[in-house]
Amino acid sequence: MLPSRLHLATRLAALAVAVAALAGCQGISGIQPYTQVRVIDASPDAPALDFYQNPALRQSSTSTLYSIGFGTVSSYLALAPGAYVHAAYTAGTQQQLAQVHAVFSAGSQYTVLTGNIAANLQMTVLKDQSTPAPAGQFALRFLNQSTRPGAFDIYLLPAGSSFAGLLPVAAAATFGSNTGYIDAPSGTYSVVAFPAGATPGVAPPAYTGSQTVYPGGSARTIVLIDQPSQHPAEQSESDDPPGHSPALQIVTADDYDNPFAG
Repeated sequence: MLPSRLHLATRLAALAVAVAALAGCQGISGIQPYTQVRVIDASPDAPALDFYQNPALRQSSTSTLYSIGFGTVSSYLALAPGAYVHAAYTAGTQQQLAQVHAVFSAGSQYTVLTGNIAANLQMTVLKDQSTPAPAGQFALRFLNQSTRPGAFDIYLLPAGSSFAGLLPVAAAATFGSNTGYIDAPSGTYSVVAFPAGATPGVAPPAYTGSQTVYPGGSARTIVLIDQPSQHPAEQSESDDPPGHSPALQIVTADDYDNPFAG
């Protein structure tokens, strides 16, 4: 016997309530929010590296990066949230060079920064910005991983502008420094680095980047690293003329892009 219209309507309403409750539940079996983790290799003389999460389980690891080279920014990997040991190995070997412990939270993004010279390789876990910068602005974080002596003043030079009256966005950034995220008006800029305390236009820059568009709402990480041939162990005293700052390069990592930005 077919159910009455009233009975059928009642059953459909109950089903709709159950579906709505199920959709809002965060504890459904098999459905789990993830954390996202990437690697940046900033060591100027380390060999290519393999990275593992929880290296004791490396044979069955599904979240692994192989043969990551100097200056590489990996894509984000999705991991279940929780505590991890993140380890770096000489590529293709059992030789572990460094490791770091970290707890990754659900819905967050992280960078495992690997830097310093190979003999003293260091790994640092940084939490990345995964939300938009304020309206009309972008967020920029500078990490100095150049192993060369000295500190640097870092400028954002707007397109078509001069250094007159311009202040550094980060001053006296030494090795290992992290500026945190700095909000600036969105637009087109060149990243320019000078030896700390130098006067732009008088002293030569250590680095001048090309003009780059930074969209509103976006977040970026810029890492200062050595030129590969400029590592101190590979350079004689005569390689740099007196008063000339050692050359730098940068790598840029995209942390966030606002999908609604015009």
